[in-house]
Amino acid sequence: MSASTDTPHRSGLVVVGLCFLTIVFDGYDLIVYGSAVPSLLAEPGWGLGPAQAGAIGSYALVGMLVGALSAGALTDVVGRRRIMLSGITWFSAMMVACALAPNPELLGLFRFLAGLGLGGVIPSAIALTVEYAPRGRRQLYNALMFVGYSVGGVLAAVCALALAAEHGWRPLMAIGAAPLVIVLPLAWWFLPESVGYLLAKGREDAAATQARRYGVDLAAMREELSAARSARAAAGPRALFGKGSLTATLLFGAASFCGLLLVYGLNTWLPQLMRQAGYPLGSALTFLLVLNVGAIVGGVLASLLADRFGPKPVTVSAFLLATVCLVVLSQRVDTAVLFVAVAIAGLGSVGTQILVNGFVAVHYPASVRATALGWALGVGRAGAIVGPLFGGWVLASGIGFQWNFYGFAVPALVGALLIGLVPRAVRHSAAAADDLDLTKEESTT
Repeated sequence: MSASTDTPHRSGLVVVGLCFLTIVFDGYDLIVYGSAVPSLLAEPGWGLGPAQAGAIGSYALVGMLVGALSAGALTDVVGRRRIMLSGITWFSAMMVACALAPNPELLGLFRFLAGLGLGGVIPSAIALTVEYAPRGRRQLYNALMFVGYSVGGVLAAVCALALAAEHGWRPLMAIGAAPLVIVLPLAWWFLPESVGYLLAKGREDAAATQARRYGVDLAAMREELSAARSARAAAGPRALFGKGSLTATLLFGAASFCGLLLVYGLNTWLPQLMRQAGYPLGSALTFLLVLNVGAIVGGVLASLLADRFGPKPVTVSAFLLATVCLVVLSQRVDTAVLFVAVAIAGLGSVGTQILVNGFVAVHYPASVRATALGWALGVGRAGAIVGPLFGGWVLASGIGFQWNFYGFAVPALVGALLIGLVPRAVRHSAAAADDLDLTKEESTT
């Protein structure tokens, strides 16, 4: 490698593994709330209704939005390693506070505060994964790292199956503090600082040492930083909302809104919806487990299909599959059929959002790719916040459990229509050539 001819002392996959483990607990802490909702609604003395439970479910997502925005500015000052360490410590401590919350109001506050840490670690986890993953496999490892979110969902469902019926929701929240003893010590000892951050701060010797230790191509990293600075200087709202881009930009933002509404709405409300349909708590929680297993398997398979057939038809198909499966869930059919429908709905929610992000990334030239992804995910975060609220509103309306599923089927269908309307990308020759190198912008996403 250009950084050094020496053999790297450590594997960058250790960094990727630590980021994956962090995202597993990030996913656990978010999705476990859906596992806890049935117990929270039955908590003596709280008088919690579906609408208020939905609002509490959204507070963590509001905190994530604030945390992600704040972390971007703080990272330039303190570095990615410190953001990761402080974020892990913060959200773990707040999960202890959630477990001890004496009333719904404080539970909502602690969920919001936990969201600050949960959102703060995500940008750094992405950047470190992309930086330390083997070159040529960055997108693959970044996708595998993000599977940790659904692995966290599986862990939340398994823990709920083991504990919720006998012990209620508090132990589920307390488990969210496990990173303090599992992830934090490992990260303290083995998580390095970003080479890109060291270069940006002018710490050339430290950057060279770190690059040599982990086998990072220092010359390529300098080129990426230079390209990222140039892209930030040249790309802005005008690039996304100008002639030829406006329609696609608006459609991608709206589709991301629908996708994340499904992700967080279903993960928050599926167990309670299945309980309302007549299933006991254990069976209802099993549906959440199946949803996240379906998201893991389906998301990977759908991404492979998108590479072969293009992201647009596969993304539209995934949204339509989610629509059909949500309608099936509203019917009185065999339990085995319901499990299959829930698994496919996992693809149609988490998996579909991965596809939307990938579609955005290849639709725009590299010079505006990071800006486009930031727009789509920013609008999508609004959908994430609305998802738990929306489910709570529909459930509180008392119009029948079928309409809860119809309510989520509508945004899935709208998402399919929105992606179907995305126009073909127009490329100038230079932009098309630039688009061949998808790694140039990965360090900024």
